Amino acid sequence: MKEIIVFTVFGVVYFSILGIASHSSAYEAPHERITRALGRMEAPVEASLPFAQRVLKPLFNRVAALFSRMTPKDKSSPTTKKLVAAGLAGQWDSNEWKALQFGLGIISGTIVFVLLSLGSPAYLKSLGFALIGVLFGCVATDSWLKAKIRSRQTEIQDTLPDVLDLLTVSVEAGLGFDAALLKVCEKQRGVLGQEFLRVLHEIKMGRPRREALRDMGKRFEVDELRSFISSLVQADQLGISIGGVLRNQAGQMRQKRRQRSEEKAQKAPIKMMIPLVFFIFPSIFIVTLGPVILSLIESKVF
Repeated sequence: MKEIIVFTVFGVVYFSILGIASHSSAYEAPHERITRALGRMEAPVEASLPFAQRVLKPLFNRVAALFSRMTPKDKSSPTTKKLVAAGLAGQWDSNEWKALQFGLGIISGTIVFVLLSLGSPAYLKSLGFALIGVLFGCVATDSWLKAKIRSRQTEIQDTLPDVLDLLTVSVEAGLGFDAALLKVCEKQRGVLGQEFLRVLHEIKMGRPRREALRDMGKRFEVDELRSFISSLVQADQLGISIGGVLRNQAGQMRQKRRQRSEEKAQKAPIKMMIPLVFFIFPSIFIVTLGPVILSLIESKVF
């Protein structure tokens, strides 16, 4: 019972620290960071920054400097790709994230060891649980990052058909493709809106549209988005009307979204079997058969 309480306390502390650290740049939106990078906004005053940005981030920077000396460059690229896909590339680089992961693991292990050692002479047992806490702290950080990536990918899959409909209507109304993207950025406040805004800023800075769109597709491992970008690039290269391509892509994306919804609906009865078998059915049996069994016991049938 004591171990359960300890791991509950340390889990709350761990995820609280992770949440504070991961939102260390929450004082400005992604499109504001892009705009400030273009020199159109001034950096915020240091005194107005959050505690995590003023205190925790410099601390992790110092620890990250040690990791940068020990970690080869090619080993840090997978972490960098994950941070980009999770939307944290502007807040953390690979070495800083590894320092955060290592630091949270040490903090978790220390909390578990101290709480279990209070009033208990079994230091070896406490040390064993502390090592488990360190391992959990390191693994949970990576799992949280993967969950954030999956959340953004799911949001892209769900909102892409609506974005394509808006793009199609804007282009067929007479707007150019860049102006239609800007209209999408004004109406869509999610991940796609931020990414399209980034593409527009890169185009304004002189980067070719094809390269900006292709890099956007590489940042997210979403097949629907890659298919859409490939169609746009081919249409641009062959001189095909973008309006027709957008209309076809919008129809395909709506159909894929409908298929995903039908697939989830078909999986729902199977997933419902687990709570039914382990929680609902036993309760029904107790309510219905309990009085009968008690009556049989009182009548000395058994």
